Amino acid sequence: MVEDRWDRHLFRKRTTPRQCTVQLRRLGFDVEVLERDERLVIFDGYTITLGRVSDEKYAAKSLKATDLSITYSREVMRAGPVPELLTIVDTVSNLARFNDDRAWVEFLLTRGIPSAALTKSTTIAGIIRGLHPDFVYKQLEAAVDGVIDVKLDDASDPPRNLIRVRSVRNLQFDGRWRELAYGKNFDITLKQ
Repeated sequence: MVEDRWDRHLFRKRTTPRQCTVQLRRLGFDVEVLERDERLVIFDGYTITLGRVSDEKYAAKSLKATDLSITYSREVMRAGPVPELLTIVDTVSNLARFNDDRAWVEFLLTRGIPSAALTKSTTIAGIIRGLHPDFVYKQLEAAVDGVIDVKLDDASDPPRNLIRVRSVRNLQFDGRWRELAYGKNFDITLKQ
């Protein structure tokens, strides 16, 4: 179970696509070459939540489940295999602002989750625990290949960031909570 405090996310400064590219450059990536070859695509799904139109090349025009479903059907689900593709979505919880729970969950079950299998790629998507009805978590967790929980243990001093694998389909795993250690150049490892 993810122990997350929604109020922290509410006031957290969001990272824009341009800020992401600056951070990737600092890590040593040649962002211009990766973007030109479309091996790095940063999709702006945030600006639309502010009621503005994004000036990014790749951006959401609507977060309504019906609109997203049409876009996925036309573009994503017709794509051929892209096994080297890794898609990271910081949270799908923002879809609840623009749709009723059943509509956005149905979109993820019929379009979002199957698109990774169709393109033979990997998708990691976050969801904030405690914001949605139980059926949302049960439906989505049953449909995916694995569930990883992340939580902040702020009862300890100093606070600790913890991670665990809760489930993985067809694989054995160690489900114990592990502490994350942060190093230079944004390195994140498991504390020993």
